[in-house]
Amino acid sequence: MKIICIGRNYTEHAKELNNAVPTEPVFFLKPDTAILKNNSDFYIPDFTSDLHYETEIVLKINRVGKHIDEKFASRYFDEIGIGIDFTARDLQQKAKEKGLPWEIAKAFDYSAPLGEFMHKLELPDVNAINFGLQLNKNWVQTGNTRDMIFSFEKIIAYISKYITLKIGDLIFTGTPAGVGSVKIGDTLEASIEGKNRLTINIK
Repeated sequence: MKIICIGRNYTEHAKELNNAVPTEPVFFLKPDTAILKNNSDFYIPDFTSDLHYETEIVLKINRVGKHIDEKFASRYFDEIGIGIDFTARDLQQKAKEKGLPWEIAKAFDYSAPLGEFMHKLELPDVNAINFGLQLNKNWVQTGNTRDMIFSFEKIIAYISKYITLKIGDLIFTGTPAGVGSVKIGDTLEASIEGKNRLTINIK
């Protein structure tokens, strides 16, 4: 199982980090050791002093696929969830300045908390999913998947040109604007269509 994350998939988020809006999907990988399940506590690692949350809709791949045609891509996932792509922003900035990969800032242990999944048929419109994140009961991120630069289908088709997708693979589909830092004692709550699907206490 692998975790594939899409970067800069919401225009306003790209702008808030002063990044160019991409013309094709940008993706990077996290290892399976990045997953944090069961609403477990998250402990801020000692190698960062600027840890940011990025809440994202997550797709779970349900069949093996390579060179998937975009018009068939919706067949490759049935379940949708929500997760957080924790980012050591200070390490990411250093890597960017040196033209180095981002993995040191993105792929560390437990950097991908994962909430409950639901069948996509439970959602009123899989192409317009409302989701968001609260920090200490205050809304900090709200998004809708209709605002993605690249749709679920386009993401799956694009990734599968380069990497074979397998059953159980996870795709984090990008974060809307509103990312920010966390500190010890904070609580993050991520929801889909108004229902809480993930709660993380920061230690």
